[in-house]
Amino acid sequence: MTSSLIRGRPRRSASHIRVQVAHTVLGGVISVAWLVLPGMTFGGGDPVPEARAGRVADTAVPGRTGTSPDDLVLPLVAVGAAGVLAGYAYLRHTRRARTRTTPGTRSPRPPAPTPAESGRQARAALVAADDAVRTSREELAWAEARFGPAAVEPFARALRAAETELSAAFAIRRRYEEGLPGAADARRQALVGVIGRCVEAGRRLDTEAAAFDRLRAPVRDLGGALDIAERRSRELAGRTTGAGATAAGLGERYGPTAAEPVRGHAEQAEDRLLFATAALDQARRAADSDDAERAVRRLRAAEGAVAQADVFVTGVERLARELAEAAALVPAALTGAEAELARARAGLPRAPAVEPGPAGRRDTAAAPGGRPEAPPRGRTAANRVPAGEFRARLAHADTVLAAVRGELTGGPYDPLDALRRIARAVEPVGAGRSGAVPLAGFLAARSTTAAAEDFVTTHRAAVGAEARTLLAEAVRLLAQGGTRAADELARTARQFAERDVRTHGTPYTGEAGYAAGLAGAVLGGVLLGTAPDGGPPASFGGPRTRGRRGPAPPG
Repeated sequence: MTSSLIRGRPRRSASHIRVQVAHTVLGGVISVAWLVLPGMTFGGGDPVPEARAGRVADTAVPGRTGTSPDDLVLPLVAVGAAGVLAGYAYLRHTRRARTRTTPGTRSPRPPAPTPAESGRQARAALVAADDAVRTSREELAWAEARFGPAAVEPFARALRAAETELSAAFAIRRRYEEGLPGAADARRQALVGVIGRCVEAGRRLDTEAAAFDRLRAPVRDLGGALDIAERRSRELAGRTTGAGATAAGLGERYGPTAAEPVRGHAEQAEDRLLFATAALDQARRAADSDDAERAVRRLRAAEGAVAQADVFVTGVERLARELAEAAALVPAALTGAEAELARARAGLPRAPAVEPGPAGRRDTAAAPGGRPEAPPRGRTAANRVPAGEFRARLAHADTVLAAVRGELTGGPYDPLDALRRIARAVEPVGAGRSGAVPLAGFLAARSTTAAAEDFVTTHRAAVGAEARTLLAEAVRLLAQGGTRAADELARTARQFAERDVRTHGTPYTGEAGYAAGLAGAVLGGVLLGTAPDGGPPASFGGPRTRGRRGPAPPG
């Protein structure tokens, strides 16, 4: 049933318009009549009664015939007034119709975005917010190195708040991808929640961007900042040479699969350092010519490249430590896993023994009353699975552990992968919850998650929301102790990120403008890639401010 409010408003409006039109027409008729009546009275050849005899004061003007112009003034004024009133009424009605907010005359709203459009907006918001957080974290480290933790505490606080909002956005997105919630309206609201959280994360960083610029203003010892960046670049150049040799040695000692997570890291670190060297040289020249803005832009680009070179080199050094730690843990993890399996096997109900008898075979274990006891058909207390399936799981675990023991003496092997297999082999039987086995699973998951994190950080201009969402979930689960799920999600996130990079390609290869390393700097998000020369450097701040420094001309 239609509301009386909705029905009544249009009717009153139409009635009001009709009244205004009637008033206007009536005023026009009266005005026309006023103009016509004088002509009807004074014009024409109708006889006029003869004047009486005698002297009469003649008030007529000599030579006047017809109507006097003075007689037309009042009708013309009336017509003009009626026209003005009609025009005013029309304009007033038009204005009210345009601004009316009643249900009957409301202006049409733009259509709601489709689920596909909302999904695209949510993915774009996640990528933008995640990039802003990663860039802000890098710049904050440089500021802390120069001014100390106390000076950067407000910015660190804003970064932590942004990280919290971003983590919540990733968690909502992950539940959405898993099909929760199920209702269409609730899923639409979930995407709105993702976008809102990302906007709030960006706002936290945008709010502090101006203050961060004041802290790192060029007038505050630009030369000192250049010295720090150049010193770190030189230090990393030496570490990069060592990282190349380390990565090659890992492949020889542990096999190609062990060194796969850091394949090409040393070469990419060199590429970032070549870009940083060129940018620092440009910054020095700009500072010498008193072009502070250009010097700051090139300095920020150099700092971002140096930070990513550090990620590559540190990744190689970290993997070397993890492999050594894993190799030392494998024997203990094997021993602990075998002990766990033995305890689990001891808890299984034994099958009844049989021996020949006069009537053939019979059970030696008989129930009270002389009836033979049936084999156990229930579930084991430890695992709540059928005993037959539990024995199959034990047999599979024995096979895996035997294979790992064979690899220990058979040549190069990947110790992190060995730990992963040990932990996964004993998990289905409910074992491996104490001793070295849980540590084995944690080391494998931590290494996989860190490698995926490094890859996304150094290729973030090409990595999409899907890989980032999986990685964020892996980080969350690892912190909560869900090592196997974290390991699997991190491995999948790395695969998706590599797929995104292959699809994205390197469009800046061979571009003129900067010396070497332009493509890598754009791929890594050091430059925002909005211009042929690579675009402005990314800076501390949210999506609205992180590109606030305009592009520097090549040179």
